[in-house]
Amino acid sequence: MHPVCILLVLLSCFSVVSSGTSAPYHGIEKYAEEYPLPKLPYAYDGLEPHIDRATVKVHHTGHHAAYTTNMNAALKEWKNDDTSDSLSRSSLLRILQNLQDIPVQYRTKLRNNVGGYVNHALYWGCLSGNQGNRTPTGTVAADINTVFGSFSAFREKFTAEAASLFGSGYVWLSRQSSTSATAKPPLVITTSQNQDTPISEGLRPVLVIDVWEHAYYLKHQNLRAKHIGDWWALVDWEAVNVLDGWWAKMDVKVHEDL
Repeated sequence: MHPVCILLVLLSCFSVVSSGTSAPYHGIEKYAEEYPLPKLPYAYDGLEPHIDRATVKVHHTGHHAAYTTNMNAALKEWKNDDTSDSLSRSSLLRILQNLQDIPVQYRTKLRNNVGGYVNHALYWGCLSGNQGNRTPTGTVAADINTVFGSFSAFREKFTAEAASLFGSGYVWLSRQSSTSATAKPPLVITTSQNQDTPISEGLRPVLVIDVWEHAYYLKHQNLRAKHIGDWWALVDWEAVNVLDGWWAKMDVKVHEDL
């Protein structure tokens, strides 16, 4: 077989394997005795040249892994100390939606580490190195145009929030809950400090940028603006639509369970 044909076959196989990888946030809606570090839907060098291999690897196997370990330890302590508290045996999603009901002695530790685990899972799930369309499509695109006027206006506002956020945190595009009694814009841009998450505010995040310095320091040092520019080149709008659809399924399940 010609070498070019062999390469095409290998690339096709790699594409099939990659497409079969579960989104990193799958599982946060289910209870588990212990949660694994989510697998990434791409290789550590899969976001090159925009985010370098070393950054992705240390971000995933260092920072995300640490939140995973600390979260599992905190959940185990809570479950062992209070066997009657059903919330301690709930999904991560339900825990984040009910932080005020966590006993005070565990609350901060779980807010930081469950938040860190889930926030990173959502961050990884919105990105890819695929050289495809880098503008929104589908329902998300229509709602962006409705709320912000255009994609360029949305991008400008989101970028400004990411550039000006003080300290460590995230900038989010979230869908507002359809269960609200009052009419609200379908999408909203918000920011969060440290490992806080809009999930705790009743929102459904569909896009997020991590502006903690560990997300870009190895490549850009303190130049956050360059990280933001690189991040835009990696946003996978099809993955954003998939996440938006996942939230819709979660809302349906909540209604069915009531």
